[in-house]
Amino acid sequence: LVSTEEDKYGLYSNLLFKYFLAEGIVCGHELFVASAKEHPDNILKELPAPLLDDTHGKELGDEAAAVKSEDFQDSMKIAWRYQNLPKVEASPTTYTKFGHYYDISKKMPPELLKSIKWHSFYLHEELSSQPEMKACNMNSAYMKLLQSLQRIISQGGFDGSDPQKKPKNVLRIGIQSLGSLLWGDDICCSETPEDAHSLTKFLYVLRGLLRKSLSACIITVPAHLIQNKAIMERVTNLSDMVVGLESFIGSERETNPLYKDYHGLVHVRQIPRLNSLICDVSDTKDLAFRLKRKLFTIERLHLPPDLSDGVSRASKQELAGSAKLLSSGCGAMAIGKKHLDF
Repeated sequence: LVSTEEDKYGLYSNLLFKYFLAEGIVCGHELFVASAKEHPDNILKELPAPLLDDTHGKELGDEAAAVKSEDFQDSMKIAWRYQNLPKVEASPTTYTKFGHYYDISKKMPPELLKSIKWHSFYLHEELSSQPEMKACNMNSAYMKLLQSLQRIISQGGFDGSDPQKKPKNVLRIGIQSLGSLLWGDDICCSETPEDAHSLTKFLYVLRGLLRKSLSACIITVPAHLIQNKAIMERVTNLSDMVVGLESFIGSERETNPLYKDYHGLVHVRQIPRLNSLICDVSDTKDLAFRLKRKLFTIERLHLPPDLSDGVSRASKQELAGSAKLLSSGCGAMAIGKKHLDF
C-alpha cells in the first residue's frame, strides 16, 4: 500500500498516479481505478505513452544532450576550486533497464488500453445506482468501494488463499483523492470531524484485502487539507510507503534562485519495513523533482556552488538562510549517479 500526499494543486501527485496505472498496462496487469472527482475512463485516456524497445534510449539521450549543454555553460561560471568536487548526476546520461519509460507529451494508444482488463469505480454512479449504507462507523462511499474491491478480488482470481486454475495475474488498484470531501468524509473540514475514524477503518480493511491477495494499491491523500494531523499519522502508520510532494507553485521558492532547476520537493515519510518492528529510515532525504519536456525526474537536491553576479548581497543572505532549512545530509548525498526517472 503506497500513500502519496498530494501537492497543493494536485498536479504532480496526479502524474505519479497515472504513471502507476500506465506501468500496470504495459506489464499486462489488471487495473481497478476508483475516483470521486474524475471519471476513471477519462483518467485512463490521459495516461502517458510508453517508450517501448530502444525508443526510450533515444528519448533519454535527447534529454541528456540538452542538459549536458547547460552543464557545460554553467561550468564556465564555476570557480576552479569547485571543479574537483563530486557532482550530482542531474540527467539520465546512462540508463539501466528498470521498469519502463513514458513520454508525458503523448497519450497512451487506445490499442494498449484494450489489451488489458480494467474496472472502474466512479462514486457518483455507484451512489445513484444503490441506496446509501453505513455500518461499523464507516460512510457509504468507503463501504461501496470495499465491496467492489472484494468482489473483483474474489471473482477475478486474485485471492491468494484460494487455489487458482488460470494463470496468475496482478491487480493494480488506484484510488484518487481518498479522504477528500467528495468521498463524503469530513476530515478536511474541521480539526474535530464527526467521522474521524471512517478513513482509518477503511484502510484497516483495505490492508487486509491486499495482504491476502495478489494486488498492489496506490492512494493519493489531500494531506494539506486535513487539519487534524493525528489523522495523517494514522494514515502513515497504516501504509507501507508514504511519499509527500511539495510543489513550488504559488510559494516563495518558485522565484528563489536556489531552487531554479526544480519544480518541487519530495518528502519520503516512510518506506517499507521488512523483518523489522520499526520503520526503516531512508538515508537520502534531500530529494527534488522537476518536470522536463517529456520526462518527470526525481533527483537529489544539491545547492549551487555559487550564485551569479547579478544576485544582490541581501538575496544571498536570504538564500543562505533557506539553505539551512535543508537537512544536513545535502552535501554528503551529492556523491553518485542516483536519480529516478519515469
